[in-house]
Amino acid sequence: MKKIRVAIIGLGSRGLNTYAPCAELFPEKMEIVAVADIRPERVELAKKLYNIPDGMCFDSGEALLAREKLADAAFICTQDRQHFGHASAALERGYDLLLEKPISPDEEECRKLVALAEKLGRRVSVCHVLRFTPFYGELKRLLDEKTVGEVVSVQHIENVIYWHQAHSFVRGNWRNSVESSPMILQKCCHDADLLVWLLGRRASKVSSFGGLYEFRPERAPEGSAERCVDCAVRESCPYDAEKIYLTNKETGLLRGNKWWPVDVLASEPDEEKIRRAIAEGPYGRCVYHCDNDVCDHQVVNIAFEGGATAQLTMAAFTKRGGRDTVILGTQGEIIANLSEEKIHVMPFGGENYDVDIRAMTSDLSGHAGGDTRLVEEFVELVGGEAEESVRTTTLAGSTESHYIAFAAERSRVEGGRVVDMKEFRD
Repeated sequence: MKKIRVAIIGLGSRGLNTYAPCAELFPEKMEIVAVADIRPERVELAKKLYNIPDGMCFDSGEALLAREKLADAAFICTQDRQHFGHASAALERGYDLLLEKPISPDEEECRKLVALAEKLGRRVSVCHVLRFTPFYGELKRLLDEKTVGEVVSVQHIENVIYWHQAHSFVRGNWRNSVESSPMILQKCCHDADLLVWLLGRRASKVSSFGGLYEFRPERAPEGSAERCVDCAVRESCPYDAEKIYLTNKETGLLRGNKWWPVDVLASEPDEEKIRRAIAEGPYGRCVYHCDNDVCDHQVVNIAFEGGATAQLTMAAFTKRGGRDTVILGTQGEIIANLSEEKIHVMPFGGENYDVDIRAMTSDLSGHAGGDTRLVEEFVELVGGEAEESVRTTTLAGSTESHYIAFAAERSRVEGGRVVDMKEFRD
């Protein structure tokens, strides 16, 4: 197979910590030859890790894309509102793209990018990594084989762990919809994509309710301060930054975690760096005194073409992550729990049985095994060594999930109005 040369634009948690390591996992398939980021320390780290020459290291995506084509493909891993500019410029330069979701927070930019990619004949794969997990691959197989007959109704819950909400959507990069994206697009276009993909149908109507319930100044405990280090009630607060980034069993540096979310606060983190970040940076702010406006809970009702319905719930008030999906069919029921990697199948008039994904594969790291499988398929497609599979995420196909998210946010803002999806497709 031809080794694909890759340029990575945006060296954050996804670009440098998730996708870049694939060059070490399958070095015969991809090589990182150029990188760009506005933070010098991230560029320097990438340069050191992947032996990238000085002349191929850039201080912005714009600087990299001002040069003639440097690689076969570009990974666009910048912030949401930068995606369109970087992606369109990269397409014009002749790159095939692995594009982090969302495509864009702007409906018209999504349409323009689809048209541009089609005009130039370039491949764009959107990072809907959950399609590439063994878990959802098996669930898709069960539904395609009509194990429970025709799907009539789906209940799908996106469990956003309480500290994840605080980290990413209250203190972090995706806290403010004007600067980034609405929560239902940024976090849950994954989930809308899953529903469209699993059912094999487009949405016809959407309605939605939700809002920002908890993380507001008027909800702050008495005695709270602007920053966690100054707070008189931090001992009783689960959102205390020292708990999340230093002592939490799942996420804390002092409990052995040096990766996400700790590595967002500092490259090559140590205790001194993390304490400084908590004392001085955005991740040490009180969750009740930030400039956030995105929802912390939302429900989306979807009517699909053909008559099936689904309810998508996003909730920030959970202790465990993952997704829970209940599928009700004409011939049976399925309960699928991603955090446990189990699918419980209950055919009508037959014996119940479980599908244990952990018994099928040991590779479940990184979005339940989806991250590396996504990258591997992409470089194989670009290299001409593979054809599109049932799980391939194309740019044109991904817009359906974005249209659902745009419709849901429009409905929510307008008090739950039922939105006809023709408003977006036409």
